[in-house]
Amino acid sequence: MVENRDKSLVKWLGETSLFVGMEEQHLRELSGIAMVVSYKRRATIFSEGDPGSGFYLVKEGKVKIYMISPDGKEQILHIFGPGDPFGEVAVFAGQSFPAHAVALENSRLVFLPRDDFVVLVAANPALGLSLLAVLSQRLRQFTKMIDALSLKEVPGRLAAHLLYLSKKQSTGDLQLELSKTQLASLLGTIPETLSRMLSKLQREGFVTIEGAKISIVDRVGLVELAEIGKF
Repeated sequence: MVENRDKSLVKWLGETSLFVGMEEQHLRELSGIAMVVSYKRRATIFSEGDPGSGFYLVKEGKVKIYMISPDGKEQILHIFGPGDPFGEVAVFAGQSFPAHAVALENSRLVFLPRDDFVVLVAANPALGLSLLAVLSQRLRQFTKMIDALSLKEVPGRLAAHLLYLSKKQSTGDLQLELSKTQLASLLGTIPETLSRMLSKLQREGFVTIEGAKISIVDRVGLVELAEIGKF
């Protein structure tokens, strides 16, 4: 469902990683082509193979990007939250979306149509530079993810993810953002194995766990585990 444009959209766009530091005039131009779209929990935003007609930023809620393997197994590629852009790679490569996107909870997204955005980028190269910076960071994240999935065992992947959450949430007391089933998919394992690894992290003194809250006790040890990949 498309909503009327939020009066605070200009300010919000200027606080996102993609457009931070942008002049207010350009932010107003962006808000002029933007559409705020609402999705219910579990609603499909786009599917693999859909035309890349525009890209999104998460205003409220969470979005899951995933692929389905030939044997029907879901592999979560990323979870995006408020301020995060997604779908931009396919859009600016002129290709279809290479994965599926679904709302993990009731969400409000800012949609920027490809054709209109390209016109703005042509008139304002700084927009293109901001986009390149974000895409470069995204490429590094995916490179690390592929490295973790292919070279590290589950304990190392889990340790790396907890350190990532610690940096993202700026605290040693972490709140898991996903269910265990979703987190297991993100880490390339199954929920039962994930539960065993979390319990072992606690027994070995790396963390303490209370429900969905995880407190890092031994950060140095957790960093070493992330690098080595196994206990």
